[in-house]
Amino acid sequence: MARPSDTKTRIQAVARELFLEQGVQNTSLKQISDRLGITKPALYYHFESREELVRSIIQPLMDGLEAFVAGREPGGGRQLLEDYFDLIWQHREVLVMVLHAPAALVELDLMDRMWEWRKRLTVLLLGPAPANAARIHATVALGGMSDCVVEHADLPFDEVKAAAVEAALAALAH
Repeated sequence: MARPSDTKTRIQAVARELFLEQGVQNTSLKQISDRLGITKPALYYHFESREELVRSIIQPLMDGLEAFVAGREPGGGRQLLEDYFDLIWQHREVLVMVLHAPAALVELDLMDRMWEWRKRLTVLLLGPAPANAARIHATVALGGMSDCVVEHADLPFDEVKAAAVEAALAALAH
């Protein structure tokens, strides 16, 4: 018999797969339970709602991002961008999910947290009072790296990382 944690992990894996295939909003708990070959009540044993299931999938990304910005001092340039790329690459499936279903972040009250870590990351890159133009460049740099992770996930990691970090540095240099 599978341990509850094994079943919970399987539920999350199948849910993530279906969310990527058809979107968060278009995936029902019944579809998830059917694909797993378990009953809907068995799924509810592990997750009380679809929102709780979605949150459990997004939460590791959120925790990772918050830990990332909390454990750093301003500065770092290339190393900061390389480490950031590593983190978002690790969570690229969740980023794809979020990009295709930003309403899920709003429903789960996670949007404000996402914007907050993004602001803190910008401060780490630029310092506490950057000019508007510098903040815009940071938005392009960080957003571009996230887009590269999503759009080029089928390419070799090292190739995408090198090009994305160089492009981010170039955006910040202007």
